[in-house]
Amino acid sequence: MNKQKRVEILKRLRDDNPSPQTELNYSSPFELLIAVILSAQATDVGVNKATDRLFPVANTPEQMFALGEEGLKEYIKTIGLFNSKAKNVIKACQMLIEKHQGQVPEDRKALEALPGVGRKTANVVLNTAFGWPTIAVDTHIFRVSNRTGFAPGKNVDEVEQRLLKFVPAEFKVDVHHWLILHGRYTCQARKPRCGSCLIEDLCEFKQKVDL
Repeated sequence: MNKQKRVEILKRLRDDNPSPQTELNYSSPFELLIAVILSAQATDVGVNKATDRLFPVANTPEQMFALGEEGLKEYIKTIGLFNSKAKNVIKACQMLIEKHQGQVPEDRKALEALPGVGRKTANVVLNTAFGWPTIAVDTHIFRVSNRTGFAPGKNVDEVEQRLLKFVPAEFKVDVHHWLILHGRYTCQARKPRCGSCLIEDLCEFKQKVDL
């Protein structure tokens, strides 16, 4: 895929959704951090149901740490892997209190040092909470990047590096959300909705489906 096609794809996605947002509910960098940790191998809808009950009770590291693992589990037990997530969240809260004055650090290395936080989660927090031009590659972005030919790669790291290389600066902050939403609602895993896709004529997927 050439640069001209990529830019046209990004322009269409921007025109369709000029201010894309995450579908996770949050009102602070801390709430976003917790929601993203909980969202691993879970749906945003499922996470929102849990955090809609959790955040009114505990939406600071201090309040959440005070709940303890067992207390936190009561709020997140509907989410997959809730035992390990509860352990990670409580440890992360402890580190935020002890090392960062209860604030979410705007720093990749410090974020990735938190339990339950890898590169993808750090990228989401830096992008969505702080406006960094980072690109977190999840399953949707990986699929869309490969299927369309926009930024093919064998693994998430390869796709991330190619996206960072191919996406012009003016689109970098929002491309993460555009590609996730496109993968979630149009370029779906089992049956891509090619017939109703706004970039179908630019996409290089050979087995297009008329849906």
